[in-house]
Amino acid sequence: MQQQEIIETLNRFPFWYHKIELGQNVVTPGWAPLNRDSYGIPENFTGKRVLDVGAWDGYWTFEALRRGADEVVAVDDFSDFLAKLPGEARRVWETFDFCKSVLGYSDDRCKRFEMNIYEIDKAGLGKFDIVFLFGVVYHLRYPLYALDLLSAMCVEEIYIESAILDDYSPYEGGLDKGYPGSQMVMEFYPGKEYGNNETNWWCPTLSCLKSMVAASGFNQVEAWKLQQKPSALPHCRGFVKGGKR
Repeated sequence: MQQQEIIETLNRFPFWYHKIELGQNVVTPGWAPLNRDSYGIPENFTGKRVLDVGAWDGYWTFEALRRGADEVVAVDDFSDFLAKLPGEARRVWETFDFCKSVLGYSDDRCKRFEMNIYEIDKAGLGKFDIVFLFGVVYHLRYPLYALDLLSAMCVEEIYIESAILDDYSPYEGGLDKGYPGSQMVMEFYPGKEYGNNETNWWCPTLSCLKSMVAASGFNQVEAWKLQQKPSALPHCRGFVKGGKR
């Protein structure tokens, strides 16, 4: 596919979440991830089997493949559309499939399934060396249970990016009114309290999320804030890496 055709096709999609490099100086017009280098993801996934939960347009699926993964399985249930996208903008898997085609990944190496996180263990997908869980934890009704399920399928490492309460709490007063330090807190949102999004159910402090990952079966756990002094709610994020070796 030539550059102009790629550009014309991607512009037909009404919304992009991820900014994905498609070659020929073409990048999809999304905004996430904000700063991929702060994730600390290894550059070499040669020989690895990777599970990408909450894949959306597929940025991290294709990154894992670019970094040498033997196979990546992408999973999403598309239950969150930022609480603002109209029905015509909800192109389930269409943007993912378009990027996959342009990048030239085969069905053998790049698979995708529409299911929620609680169904993955029953889908017969097998074990994975690496699990990605980016932008998902706060959308889960049962976050610790979900981590337990993913831990049972993960052989080596899990990487988790999530909203955190360290610098923001809607109940404590908003930005700069969170729970700094090592407070073990998780807030529940029965409505649209967090980000005006009814699919945001829970948000933990970074310390709480780290302890949850450890409780789910990872014996080597590291955690860090993606921005030390976030200036807006979307930047109040944390990252946790859990290892079993």
